[in-house]
Amino acid sequence: MAIKGIEQQQIAQRLAQQTEKTRVNVRSLNEECGIFGVWGRQDAAQLTYYGLHALQHRGQEGAGIVSNNNGHLWQERGLGLLSDVFRDPARIDALAGTAAIGHVRYATAGSHGVENIQPLMVNFHDMQISLAHNGNLTNAMSLREDLEEEGAIFQSSSDSEILLHLIRRSKATTFVDKLKEALNIVRGGFAYLLLTPHGLYAALDPHAFRPFVVGQMPEGNYIVTSETAALDVIGARFVRDVQPGELLAIDDDGLTIDSYTRNTALHIDSMEYIYFARPDSTIYGVNVHKARKRMGAALAVEQPVPDADIVVGVPNSSLSAAAGFAEATGLPNEMGLVKNQYIARTFIEPTQDKRERAVRMKLSAVKDVVRDKNVVLVDDSIVRGTTSMFIVRMLKEAGAKSVHVRIASPIFKFPSFYGIDMQTTKELMGANNTLEEMREKIEADSLGFLSVDQLVKAIDLPYDGQGTGLTTAYFDGHYPSPIYDYTASLSNFVAKDLVDFAPEPMTIYHPRQVASLRNEETLADGTIHLDSQTIQGVE
Repeated sequence: MAIKGIEQQQIAQRLAQQTEKTRVNVRSLNEECGIFGVWGRQDAAQLTYYGLHALQHRGQEGAGIVSNNNGHLWQERGLGLLSDVFRDPARIDALAGTAAIGHVRYATAGSHGVENIQPLMVNFHDMQISLAHNGNLTNAMSLREDLEEEGAIFQSSSDSEILLHLIRRSKATTFVDKLKEALNIVRGGFAYLLLTPHGLYAALDPHAFRPFVVGQMPEGNYIVTSETAALDVIGARFVRDVQPGELLAIDDDGLTIDSYTRNTALHIDSMEYIYFARPDSTIYGVNVHKARKRMGAALAVEQPVPDADIVVGVPNSSLSAAAGFAEATGLPNEMGLVKNQYIARTFIEPTQDKRERAVRMKLSAVKDVVRDKNVVLVDDSIVRGTTSMFIVRMLKEAGAKSVHVRIASPIFKFPSFYGIDMQTTKELMGANNTLEEMREKIEADSLGFLSVDQLVKAIDLPYDGQGTGLTTAYFDGHYPSPIYDYTASLSNFVAKDLVDFAPEPMTIYHPRQVASLRNEETLADGTIHLDSQTIQGVE
């Protein structure tokens, strides 16, 4: 299918309209989505529910599960937390079958209606297909307009639906070839799960922006999901990370690992290690908690606080970094802030009074801990700065002598286009203020950030290919790929040589160490096949 361009000015206008509709929570960074799939289990839907529960941190706007019952797909989905959507046990009971895929959503593209809750499902005359997507397509608007001009009718405003249209319009003869053709048209960040009557398919973008892993149950059934934490919850053993450009097919015969492109690179989103992923997850061999501790320790060296008395981490994602900072300095790591675990989400309110009250509902200062202390407040990031200001005020009202804010990541200067809901510089404090201006606005006694170099060293990705293997574009402006429909939104930064875009990869990346790939044998057709029996000898 020929893909025609759209005028960049029109794209920029649409992006601005979309941004105005985007809700922003008090953390100012909205989670990715979480996906989970299993094949060959009598309790497939129930197992998917448990897996999604471990991924609830990645999306809290909606949830859904689609099951495969003897070749017929059945869908249950709704708005809210997973436990709300499936509060009635009958909804899980309705999902009979031996395979399932599931999704927890935070919207990166599209509106917030139930029509955008995934997994999406379509009924063709010859087959059903269900799809779950984690990420954001950077050429979605161009593709959607071209598809609509050719007669396509979309049921949602989500960019995820585009792949289904591309699959159906392909002239290839087999489903796998249709899927490969479609995957080579879309751009950006994507981890896809597709369920058909005959198999479960998983595909990762050529840059591996999003985490994606394969696990195996003791009985031999394969799992594909967003994080290893979901494997641990259901008792599955980690097998391997899905590699960039790979297409996995799982059916009754086992797992076949193919690729839809050989032009790949490794650019894991560094924000997964900084903020999004669970601390008990491991991404490409790097445990998230340990990486965050190393970030905190590096921060203590780069941005010391000479007269500090205690270290306080902002719950929950900053607690690991705070522990690293405290260990490196020998300072007490105190619980100076307590989070109300029963507040699911709190969105920014229209007035300052309501915004501050929303933060106070989520966090409380422990007065007896912080009173008369010089506090090092460790957080993972500053995006808008609103929450940081409220927390600094809270600690000082609780009696803190001084509050020195230390951020275990670099300054967030540029937007994300690969899956994080932050696609404009308008609300990025680091893009619009000097360091001193930022310090004044959050009312801290001092403010310091981790450098990009030390962030990369702290993550310590076992990779020796070209580049770092990480995406740090939000901090340094070096985007690892073109951003297509979003290019106009960064034109001012490009003109000032603050931002640049690498071309799409033309070579195959080579990781230094992927232990789970050592014993895999490439077959004559270029694929890797693992049968459905439990794999032995995988490290």
